Amino acid sequence: MQQSLNSLQTQIENTDSRKNLLSGSFLESLISDFRVIFERDPAAQNWIEVILCYPGFHALCFHRLAHWLYIRKIGLIPRLISHVGRFFTGIEIHPGAKIGKGVFIDHGMGVVIGETAIVGDYTLIYQGVTLGGTGKESGKRHPTVGNYVVVGSGAKVLGNIQISDRVRIGAGSIVLRDVPADSTVVGIPGRIISQKQNKPVSLLEHGKLPDVEASIIRSLYSRIEQLEQQLQDLHNQQQEDN
Repeated sequence: MQQSLNSLQTQIENTDSRKNLLSGSFLESLISDFRVIFERDPAAQNWIEVILCYPGFHALCFHRLAHWLYIRKIGLIPRLISHVGRFFTGIEIHPGAKIGKGVFIDHGMGVVIGETAIVGDYTLIYQGVTLGGTGKESGKRHPTVGNYVVVGSGAKVLGNIQISDRVRIGAGSIVLRDVPADSTVVGIPGRIISQKQNKPVSLLEHGKLPDVEASIIRSLYSRIEQLEQQLQDLHNQQQEDN
């Protein structure tokens, strides 16, 4: 009798798992991933083009299936699905990574997202981005990215750090420290160049990012000119006194 009850419970759990795969948060996330493409990419013409020609969407489809199996501890299969997805899309997402809904990976070639990374809802990721670790430590070793974050092409976000909501990371930046909400980060290592509160979120304009190093150099050059002028004035004053 007990064995029959256990068998019935197992069948019910398996049925519930199949339902969860085809409905609820799983399907909702895929629909959000699909819809956000039309909001974020002006090149998207119709739904057939998106389904057939957008590797970022394909990679997320592969990942959501792999992650669903991964959290149920299904051995090798999730990693195999991830590897197949990488082969077809050029985007590597570990099955253990947690990806929110409405995420858009634009172009996507060369994107790497590590095992313990967490990506929030409606995040925009450009090509060449790495959400990686900094060593061989165990446990949480990859970044946590908040909601509505924009990560520019070629940016690297490394280590167990917190990127808060509505942060914008410039192309080619390397972020190694926590970033507060509503900030813009650029440079190597990443520096916060602005922080706005209670302002509407806008996409990252890569062509209008400031050159932090050039600004510092200009400031130093201006200061040197001022000091040289002061020395010259003192020298002229001494000559007049003599």
